[in-house]
Amino acid sequence: MDFILSVFRLMAERKTLIYETLLQHIGISLTAVLFIALVGIPLGILISRHPKMATPIIYITGVLYTIPVLALFGFMIPILGIGSRPTLFALFIYGLLPLVRNTYVGITGVDRSIIEAARGMGSTVRQLLWNIELPLALPVIIAGLRTVVVMTISVATIAAFIGAGGLGVLIFRGITTYNT
Repeated sequence: MDFILSVFRLMAERKTLIYETLLQHIGISLTAVLFIALVGIPLGILISRHPKMATPIIYITGVLYTIPVLALFGFMIPILGIGSRPTLFALFIYGLLPLVRNTYVGITGVDRSIIEAARGMGSTVRQLLWNIELPLALPVIIAGLRTVVVMTISVATIAAFIGAGGLGVLIFRGITTYNT
């Protein structure tokens, strides 16, 4: 019980620092998720329309996904500098695979008989996408987006190593001072 009270006392004493780092972390994470969604969903739609592009794009995003986070951060520092730019780029690379793959799987998994019925009623390609395919694929796309959000929030913690801020700052301060 004393430990819990001491934690709450410490949080009350340092609430400004905690709020600042929390806001930095949320800002980095939301910005990255927004960029990932703006590129990943259209890319998934594109490869669902052009199946020959699906394998190479999913393969490339899969290879980029396997690069260790710290190695990618280290590689980005000479190119993009220190701070939020290399962090956003790395988070963007890591988040593409789940969203592109889930968008592709969701759209290609729509029952062909539903698509044929819509075509038979005179739906255009655009109407098929917006009125049939995307609404039916939405649960799979949202599952990919949920994966991206969780992954982005966790990887953004490591971004404190390259000066991006966020909650990782507090974690690394505690580790370096042996203050657990």
